[in-house]
Amino acid sequence: MAKRIVLNETSYFGWGSRKEIVNEIKTRGYKKALLVTDHNLIEAGVTTKVIDTLNDTGILFEIYSDVKPNPTIQNVQNGVAKCKEVGADYLIAVGGGSVIDTAKGIGIVMTNPSFADVRSLVGVADTKNKSLPIIALPTTAGTAAEVTINYVITDEENTVKLVCVDPHDIPVLSIIDTELMAGMPKLTVASTGLDALTHAMEGYITAGAWEMTDMFHLEAIRLIYHNLEKAVNKDKEAMEQMGLAQYIAGMGFSNVGLGIVHSMAHQLGATYDVAHGIACSLFLPYVLEWNGAVCKERFRVMAERCFDIDVENITDEEAVTKVVEVVRNLETRLGVPQHMREVGAKKEDFDVLAKKAYEDPCTGGNPREVTVDSIKELFEKAF
Repeated sequence: MAKRIVLNETSYFGWGSRKEIVNEIKTRGYKKALLVTDHNLIEAGVTTKVIDTLNDTGILFEIYSDVKPNPTIQNVQNGVAKCKEVGADYLIAVGGGSVIDTAKGIGIVMTNPSFADVRSLVGVADTKNKSLPIIALPTTAGTAAEVTINYVITDEENTVKLVCVDPHDIPVLSIIDTELMAGMPKLTVASTGLDALTHAMEGYITAGAWEMTDMFHLEAIRLIYHNLEKAVNKDKEAMEQMGLAQYIAGMGFSNVGLGIVHSMAHQLGATYDVAHGIACSLFLPYVLEWNGAVCKERFRVMAERCFDIDVENITDEEAVTKVVEVVRNLETRLGVPQHMREVGAKKEDFDVLAKKAYEDPCTGGNPREVTVDSIKELFEKAF
């Protein structure tokens, strides 16, 4: 059976690396950009670092900053209208996963106008053309949207997240400038870092995992475990390592999929507007414990190679328990929510949430067979 790897064309890493954007734009012959970002990043002066670089060198651009933390269909459609209005021939996305996902939606619709309703992009859409070129500058070490073929848009009318998978959406250029991540609040650093850990751990145990993605995921888990807490406390080297780790995780999961941590997290975000990293971290320990029953040997490998656990004299079941404990302890130290009730979830919604999670595209990658009832039980356990 053939196995496929799709990665982006070019990436730069390191503190201050955003300056490389100028030569890349000139070399590629781009004329005018739509710079996609959000109001908070502008107010915090993060986007300004990129804007100053563009202004200093005469790069033409217009700003579109109407992006919500859980971006909506309307955010994408408004962005498409703005892109047409200003005559942009490429996109610059400065932000976290929400911003980059919005840029992907804009870029795909611009070159595939028959998908303008956005809902038709859910799952693996049959687009014919590559996205309008996207240059992505992530401001969080979490989603790895700059290297993935995935993006998620919220359908507010139907209270569901549209998980879109399309090789045509991958940015042509990614610049992982850790200086852009340095000003993020501690909770944002923690939650987005735990999103990256979820990507790596789910990607490692997903049904489609294979040798190359295993290599990416195991190294990402190791780097995140050893650097996330220090990155939250603004250690520069740890932030550099987290920028790399989340990117490596993206190289893996983008090509083999995820599991029901994400299926469940998407419902929390769509229904209660919970930040994606918080939602993923909340469900991660519960789902790991449940999935461990069918892939104990993989937990044993993670225990030894990523979490420095001596596995010589423990059983496979004990390895699963120890890995789950490590994750719970890390989340406790980082101060993220541990239960659904902490983020405003309601038990009476569980039937609907479980059904929608079961239908989520990420569910197909889960290593253990899933039912609506089993997902509902996990919601109850996490409540």
